[in-house]
Amino acid sequence: MSEFTKDVASLTEYVGGKENIVSVTHCATRMRFALKDQSKADVKKIEALASVKGSFTQGGQFQVIIGNKVSIFYEEFIAYTHLSEATKEEVKAQAKNNMNLLQRALANLAEIFAPIIPAIICGGLILGFRNIIDSIKLFEEGTKTLVEISQFWNGVDSFLWLIGDAIFNFLPVGIVWSICKKMHVDQMLGIIVGITIVSPQLLSAGALMSTAAEDVPYWDFGFTTVRMVGYQSQVIPAILIGFAFVYIYRFFKKHAPDAISMIIVPFCSVVPTVLLAHVVLGPVGWAIGNFMCDVIMAGFNSSFGWLFGGIYGMLYPLLVITGMHHAMLPIDIQIAASGQGLFTFPIVALCNIAQATAVFAFAYIHKKNKAVQEIAVPAYISGYLGVTEPAMFGVNLKYFYPFVGAIIGSGITGLIAMSLGVLANGVGVGGLPAILSMQPTSMLYFGILMIVDVIVVFIVTCILSKTAFARKYEDENK
Repeated sequence: MSEFTKDVASLTEYVGGKENIVSVTHCATRMRFALKDQSKADVKKIEALASVKGSFTQGGQFQVIIGNKVSIFYEEFIAYTHLSEATKEEVKAQAKNNMNLLQRALANLAEIFAPIIPAIICGGLILGFRNIIDSIKLFEEGTKTLVEISQFWNGVDSFLWLIGDAIFNFLPVGIVWSICKKMHVDQMLGIIVGITIVSPQLLSAGALMSTAAEDVPYWDFGFTTVRMVGYQSQVIPAILIGFAFVYIYRFFKKHAPDAISMIIVPFCSVVPTVLLAHVVLGPVGWAIGNFMCDVIMAGFNSSFGWLFGGIYGMLYPLLVITGMHHAMLPIDIQIAASGQGLFTFPIVALCNIAQATAVFAFAYIHKKNKAVQEIAVPAYISGYLGVTEPAMFGVNLKYFYPFVGAIIGSGITGLIAMSLGVLANGVGVGGLPAILSMQPTSMLYFGILMIVDVIVVFIVTCILSKTAFARKYEDENK
């Protein structure tokens, strides 16, 4: 008998039997099920299994936290049930049957931006490193930067901008490509459409604000003109243009005769899309994006910005539970690309640290319980590195009082972060590594806030553990 034989058999029974499983796959730590009827899953019995460290439902998927040995567990599960192996994409697609319209929209948005996030993180880290060497005056009695006293670092600074410029200015190309990939249309044509809205021939939408109307270049069609304006770094225009291309492409793919499809479809989908992009979708998307950014920034920049930061810090974990945090990503990217600095990411990173610390406190409270340590230690380590699902769903929500401790801590540090004006260059790696994404003037403040976050959450969680409120959840989960 292998390590997981008994638990594999029990899990199969407790999720409603093999006949209730539409498909199953796994990620780094979790089994991910698309179930026909999620109500048949017996959560209490599942979480009582020795191999299971928690469970939750998100994105229409029933997810069971196994830990680092999930791949071995998955192989035994497939061998026991004789189910065919599924990809994450297949499970996600089938799980959408369990989601409402809003949940599906958020899931689709998350899937579009998922392939782009590594590039955004890379760009944020590059900006952060460049700011350290070219903006912080650490040398010659605080009068010069590293770039100013070293030709080598001056060259590094200039070279790294090549990568940063590619990531942020040409971001719309990646967005249009990702939409095409998700919607299963020609990805190369999608890339071409994306390039046509960021071409160096075009005046950037940002530069348009400081350019006199008579100096804006345009295409002259005789009876009308179209301004030659690009949408570099713009997220909302790219989303609108990407989806327009998808539906125009599908229309011609469906109706074009097979004999001339290879000629008709590319030409008749690209040209109208690019025309729509520059006449309607680009300007409209730019206006929508600016409005959304202005609303968010108005809240943070208002006289009640400190309160806004505190509320955001307390609410963000709730957004994660519902999946609503995915809706914030395009706005965060848009604000970051504008060069204004990002208020939200420091608060998000502090939320991650708070969730990890709440689990750390829970592990300390139960330091003599070996079963708790097996669940909690990997959860808070991954949480401090920016992956909070095992911490949030495996411990904090299950026992609830650690979750309360976490949101109190992130609310307090979010309030302080806003009061101090802590800014990030962009979206980066959450948790402790987030300090690398902060603007130079914010790094010291953020480092102090990380310490404050850990201390506050640890103390509050330990205090809450002594209450009847906490004992109720402890007893329910024994």
